[in-house]
Amino acid sequence: MDRNGFISELRRVFSLCGIGELLSEEAESRLFRLSEYLVSENEKYNLTAVTDCPGIILRHLADSASLSPLLREGASLLDVGCGAGFPSLVLAILRPDLRVSALDATEKRVRYVASAAELLGLSNLTAICLRAEDGARGEMRESFDFVTARAVARLPILAELCLPYVRVGGSFLAMKGSGGELELSEAGKAISVLGGKIEQVRESTLSDGQGETLTRMIAEIRKISHTPALYPRHFSKISKKPL
Repeated sequence: MDRNGFISELRRVFSLCGIGELLSEEAESRLFRLSEYLVSENEKYNLTAVTDCPGIILRHLADSASLSPLLREGASLLDVGCGAGFPSLVLAILRPDLRVSALDATEKRVRYVASAAELLGLSNLTAICLRAEDGARGEMRESFDFVTARAVARLPILAELCLPYVRVGGSFLAMKGSGGELELSEAGKAISVLGGKIEQVRESTLSDGQGETLTRMIAEIRKISHTPALYPRHFSKISKKPL
């Protein structure tokens, strides 16, 4: 992977997506090293099907970065089902003011995210290996300003896994694709029962300017009351009978 070519493409795509102001020389260098590391470790950890430079920049880096404008300065953020560290690693790089936690039930993915954070010197990121429904019953319950999830599950299921982590007054930011509006309508009861309220829906199209586009939706669900102690249920119950 050519460093100069990568950074040139990174700047071009971020500018087209309206997030170019997030980049600094240090952030560009870290995003390049992260992308190199992702490709080199992908076979070992089975992290992503996207391994080409343009694809990584648009589908992983720019998509993750699009969450940044919704995050207030100095906030705590939990990425549920963090997988290869998108958006958690990218946000930790671009927003050193954030306190980022990356949660996943798969040990090898958490090991990868932790090693990437160490390689990049990201002292503001903590990787946690735990099932989402278990972590929400411990000390992390209702302790985060923001909780997000990307490509984890349909929203009626995701709401029960994520909203219990959000403090009252905080927000669950659900990152969805073109089918997000339908999922949001299906999740209405779950959101209400779990103490949430739909605050806003932000739709956008991310483009590399060369024919590749991504339709994205971020639903901001505000936590207006405490989640009842019954939730989250065991995952088998959540998946078989969503709220």
